[in-house]
Amino acid sequence: MIPAGFSYVRAGSVQEALAELSRHGGAARLLAGGHSLLPAMKLRRAEPGVLVDIGRLRELSYVRRDGDQVAVGALTSHRILERDPVVAEHVPLLAAAARRIGDPQVRNRGTIGGSLAHADPAADLAAAVLALDGVLVARGPAGVREIPAGEFFTGPRQSALAADELLTEIRLPAAGGLAYAFEKFSRRALDWAVVGVAVQSRPGGRTAVALIGMGPTPLRAVAVEEALAAGTPAAEAKSLAARGCEPPDNAVASSSYRAHLAEVLVGRALAL
Repeated sequence: MIPAGFSYVRAGSVQEALAELSRHGGAARLLAGGHSLLPAMKLRRAEPGVLVDIGRLRELSYVRRDGDQVAVGALTSHRILERDPVVAEHVPLLAAAARRIGDPQVRNRGTIGGSLAHADPAADLAAAVLALDGVLVARGPAGVREIPAGEFFTGPRQSALAADELLTEIRLPAAGGLAYAFEKFSRRALDWAVVGVAVQSRPGGRTAVALIGMGPTPLRAVAVEEALAAGTPAAEAKSLAARGCEPPDNAVASSSYRAHLAEVLVGRALAL
């Protein structure tokens, strides 16, 4: 439970953080709230040579309406997401997911950017951002680029971010007034989800369904979405929740149990 040795640098701006990432290459890791990275370091699942602390960069903590989108700074805490009036009005699914994370201490320190960049396949906010068709904005030496949420998660705790890039913003289509739901099952209070589901209705009657805990990355339940779009009743479409997924089979839950949970939770979410 003792991490390997590392150096520590506190960045005073986004530019300083990017300079440190460029200087140290793959040896550097960004530290925001620390709820994902620090436990991994203690278990030596992560051994960065340099920690670049960006936790005090106020310029990356904000929520604002921008035309038909909501822009969320990467260092916005889970607590702000669950209470912010702009989030509540225009992307309430994000607030619903945020309030299910950990306890108040975790929600006050954890950040949306840190959660997404960690790319855990069971992360609650990843499901919400996927269902909302979010776009993640990354900044690096080559400038700014936008990554659709569906292309951001590339493997277990792996993302499309380059080693010298910083996630700065999440952009979400304003979806106020449309139906949404977030459901998850955990073995114990505050645990990561065994399986979770985020549902967001769309203009025109289409419905997006995103799953966590059902594969190496957060993913969309495409079979369910297509069935709903074809007019299949939700009570029948839920049976397709695990189609195309690769639910892990481990000490937490068997793959068959996860598939059952996905069907149950999708059914609950679609009924709301």
